[in-house]
Amino acid sequence: MSFGTAGLRAPMGAGFSRINDLTIIQSTQGLYSYLCRYFADFSSRGVVVGFDTRGQEESSCSSQRLAKLSTAVMLSRDIPVHLFSTFVPTPYVPYAVRKLGAAAGVMITASHNPKEDNGYKVYWCNGAQIASPHDKEILRCIEEQLEPWSASCWDEELVDRCSLRTDPLTQINSCYMDELGCLCFHRDLNSSCPLKFVHSSFHGVGHSFVQQAFRVFGFAPPIPVPEQKDPDPNFSSVRCPNPEEGESVLKLSLVLAERENAPIVLATDPDADRLAVAEKSDGCGWKVFTGNELAALLGWWMFFNWKQNHPEPADTQTVYMLATTVSSKILQALARIEGFHFEETLPGFKWVGNRIHTLSKSGNRVIFSFEESIGFLCGSMVLDKDGVSAAVVVAEMAAYLHNRSLSLNQQLHNIYETYGYHLSKTSYVICNDPPTIQKIFGRIRNFDGQGSYPKTCGGVRILHVRDVTTGYDSSQPDFRSVLPVSRSSQMITFSLQNGIVATLRTSGTEPKIKYYTEFCAAPGSSDQSGLGEELQKVTAALLDDFLEPEKNNLIRRLV
Repeated sequence: MSFGTAGLRAPMGAGFSRINDLTIIQSTQGLYSYLCRYFADFSSRGVVVGFDTRGQEESSCSSQRLAKLSTAVMLSRDIPVHLFSTFVPTPYVPYAVRKLGAAAGVMITASHNPKEDNGYKVYWCNGAQIASPHDKEILRCIEEQLEPWSASCWDEELVDRCSLRTDPLTQINSCYMDELGCLCFHRDLNSSCPLKFVHSSFHGVGHSFVQQAFRVFGFAPPIPVPEQKDPDPNFSSVRCPNPEEGESVLKLSLVLAERENAPIVLATDPDADRLAVAEKSDGCGWKVFTGNELAALLGWWMFFNWKQNHPEPADTQTVYMLATTVSSKILQALARIEGFHFEETLPGFKWVGNRIHTLSKSGNRVIFSFEESIGFLCGSMVLDKDGVSAAVVVAEMAAYLHNRSLSLNQQLHNIYETYGYHLSKTSYVICNDPPTIQKIFGRIRNFDGQGSYPKTCGGVRILHVRDVTTGYDSSQPDFRSVLPVSRSSQMITFSLQNGIVATLRTSGTEPKIKYYTEFCAAPGSSDQSGLGEELQKVTAALLDDFLEPEKNNLIRRLV
């Protein structure tokens, strides 16, 4: 195991490449050793530990048990630990790290992965996920500390009798909900809102926290999907616990919304750091928004309200929005016209969170960030994606628009009319054979001979290639990528002559090759059908030309 885009993640079970008692103890021993070297005051700052609801019933490596073992390792070396007494949303851990001044945080979660998986997510003292060089150094320390130090490391009951263990739940929940109010711009409108909302927590942690967030904003609590509101480590009502899969996994939510006459469905993933949204369309069934579409709405909303409170145009010089490089360029289009700054990062919110921290230190303000896989951060009170805050912000935006006789989808098209249509396609193929993945990307890098990338895709000329795995970027004078090199994962981006940007990359948490294509039209372009056809043609060619030779080892996603 190694730290990917979201920490260590693997199936639960025996073995050194699995999540189990031993690998969690080893990971925590390595983390302890590194933190001791890095922080002179580590013994007073301590760490935060949280967990989700995975494996609570059937597995000996439930998230709660693994969190207790992580805590026991730290306590055995007299390090104070803020261990949450019950399951919490993943964003609560990085929030607590900053609020309590801890040296680091650990969240035991595998988010939206299959039920067999679990994970170990580490946050630095700034509240962002660890990135290089910390991740590599922690791994090196883990390898130096493979043998458990003592029997105390296995003693999960140590957390109940050691005075160095505290429970931050009440304080952190109270502080989080208080601070969440800073994202509420129209409380009076919310209290009289006639809209009903349905919320699914996907058998995870989100139910009570989203209910509280709605009350903070002055809303009546959303209607919970009864079959999915309580924790269930088997995720028994969905084929996979990932709301990004769309309508196929939102069926229970949509049925309830129809019955309750609720036009908006909100779904948080099992650890409540991501958010899916669906809206009832007049006569057209349900519209399930993509991550890129929701980002267009949320980016517009956050800047609209910022501008309402900051009428001086010069103020935009310190305003930023961020997105990962495989996400839509819609925020870039907004920034170009509205005058604020936009930046891209590598995939994974660890890069976003660390960039927010850097920008904030120099007096700048990041008002919205996102990744296309339905990960959103409104404001910067947490340096990770946050489905709880995003859910209630979407509700307030929907209420505001409804008061002006607009739906979310209508406003989305208004945004595209103003800033240019951004049509995108995102999906994946499954590949359980790592050598096949290496072969696919090796073939692309030597497509027309040694060291030669493809010249066309679907008959369209490729203008530029950026390969962040190797650090190559043909658009730069020195052919070196501006984004950091990331040799632990595969990612190649093609910029085509017709304006389409296409990317192939491996997932940092699952055995997937993901692909992303986007057509960015100029403001005023109205031929959506033509744009869509061109995008579909290039997307099909991306798969047929670059992946098809290895089709026997790939499982295409059924869309």
